[in-house]
Amino acid sequence: MGFGALRVINDDRVAPSGGFPEHPHRDMEILSWVVDGELRHQDSTGAGHTATRGTLQAMAAGSGVTHSEFNPSSASPVRFLQIWIIPERDGVEPNYRQRDFDADINGALVPIATPTGEGESLTIQQDVRVLATRLDAQQSVAHTPAAGRATYVQIVRGSATVAGEQVSEGDAVIVRGAQSVEPVTIMADAVGVEALVFDLVE
Repeated sequence: MGFGALRVINDDRVAPSGGFPEHPHRDMEILSWVVDGELRHQDSTGAGHTATRGTLQAMAAGSGVTHSEFNPSSASPVRFLQIWIIPERDGVEPNYRQRDFDADINGALVPIATPTGEGESLTIQQDVRVLATRLDAQQSVAHTPAAGRATYVQIVRGSATVAGEQVSEGDAVIVRGAQSVEPVTIMADAVGVEALVFDLVE
């Protein structure tokens, strides 16, 4: 049912030439993180883009938008995480952006969506910072949240130790309360790991 403003994380796997036909949304920040394959987005603002591995698509549904998502490949599946974040205010003008972070996240923890557009991140209408990392075996990164905030770590692929917990693909770790003032460390296991980190108010 969600955690703070983080409403949904769907792990979608779409067969070749499959997808989601045109459908409506409103008053939601919708992020799609491409894990493998190609994802084609089209919407009623006129945006139409194809994203590949390590690309983030961000759509502010705002006052209302229709969009479709599909796999343009006739041979290969696509896997992506679709994330819904409740916006700070309703009725904003719908818009769409995307950016390729594939090379940036190797061995690093990089902001990909933030309320201020810090670094090269895409701007979202909520006080949530989304970061991404991809680590080889035994590599590690650490995230230190600001006071009074929680950390939600989603394991996209591989396995790791996160804040002392052993986790693998599909697992999540929430760090809150007294523990939230300490750095949250992600240490990749032998197979490496890809993860998304959400810094937010619970």
